[in-house]
Amino acid sequence: MTFDELNLNKPLLNALNDMGYTTPTHIQQHVFSVVMSGRDVCGLAQTGTGKTLAYLLPCLRQLTFSREKLPQLLIIVPTRELVVQVLETVNQLTTYLNLTAVGVYGGVNMKPQVAQVLQGMDILVATPGRLVDLLTSGVLKAKAVKKLVIDEVDEMLNLGFRTQLKIILDLLPPKRQNLLFSATLTTDVEKLIETFFNSPIRVEAAPVGTPLENIAQTAYQVPNFHTKVNLLERLLRKDAAMNKVLVFVATKQLADQLHEQLDDDFSEQTGIIHSNKAQNLRFEAVDRFKSGVYRVLIATDIIARGLDIAEVSHVINFDLPEVPENYIHRIGRTGRAEVDGVAIAFITPRDEEKLAAIETLMNYPIPVLPLPEHLAISDVLTEEEKPNVYMKIPDIKTPKREDVGPAFHEKLDKNKKVNVRRDHAAEKMLKYGRPIKRSGKK
Repeated sequence: MTFDELNLNKPLLNALNDMGYTTPTHIQQHVFSVVMSGRDVCGLAQTGTGKTLAYLLPCLRQLTFSREKLPQLLIIVPTRELVVQVLETVNQLTTYLNLTAVGVYGGVNMKPQVAQVLQGMDILVATPGRLVDLLTSGVLKAKAVKKLVIDEVDEMLNLGFRTQLKIILDLLPPKRQNLLFSATLTTDVEKLIETFFNSPIRVEAAPVGTPLENIAQTAYQVPNFHTKVNLLERLLRKDAAMNKVLVFVATKQLADQLHEQLDDDFSEQTGIIHSNKAQNLRFEAVDRFKSGVYRVLIATDIIARGLDIAEVSHVINFDLPEVPENYIHRIGRTGRAEVDGVAIAFITPRDEEKLAAIETLMNYPIPVLPLPEHLAISDVLTEEEKPNVYMKIPDIKTPKREDVGPAFHEKLDKNKKVNVRRDHAAEKMLKYGRPIKRSGKK
């Protein structure tokens, strides 16, 4: 099937042709007719299967010009990077349509975004937090929303946006079409569907945990962090095909540490992105990676979902993720649009259980390759890798004191209160050594 066989109008077909798309993916083909019917949809598809076009094409096909310039299509995504990416795709698809799109997200000054919203739009792409700010302040009017799209909803709930989503869903018009897209169907996602959706039709592109067939997966067993760094540098030097490499690490601290460790040969070719970086630096790093200025981009799982970077040659799992499904999302950054990709995992002795869980989820054993010859094996451990030494504190018993008396002492004589008649003359004699006599008046 081609896009010409779908019920698309000429402006959308022309835009798809400009973008170089001719054949719809599985999820795009099966979601289109369901969305066009007006039913609620729950789409399950892993990263890299074309979910964005799957919901945009039928939604844009049904949108009509409105003089009110209030949003008719509302798209909620979990991260700022994804807002920018979806907005870019919307603008490409609406090249030949008279529709206006605006993107809003937190972490930046709200005033320019408020000004954009007040000018009006047909399509709004937003993160949950900033959307709540605009709705509750009265800046944004939601009465015209006809279609709601919640993309990467499982990740949104993992990031703690449950309360914001409920506020948004309560403020939207009850008569609307709901489209939900997720990579995994968790218990929280099912509760959200039961509460706010109207018997949605489920469309599944591939079973959860099924890796894309065009991604070649391999692994290396390495003892520690510094050996991982040596191996990464060795692979980058020896393999010219590693021209756009996405490296996933476990934490923001490890990302910074790895960025510092890569030697001078790669310092100008390496970018870094995580939530502690300023927003402009995050956008700049992604743009440089996309354009080829950066050969390597070090990232945490913040961009494992949704961020579409074309032609990623290799995904390196420098650290394995805690959640097995995240491994699928990570490697889905390569091998997109039916192009072959490569995923490499670095496995330490601590990662054996994580590896077993990932292989069980995929029902596929990842081949382990021997380490390259003459690779420098480091014996230096980071603070996190050093074994924890637990010292037993002896229980010291205080010896019993058997000769201890009452917990009080006798008062001094001057502090004793005794009801006796005082002999002032004797007291003076004791104090001064002579009697004190009053002298007569002159």
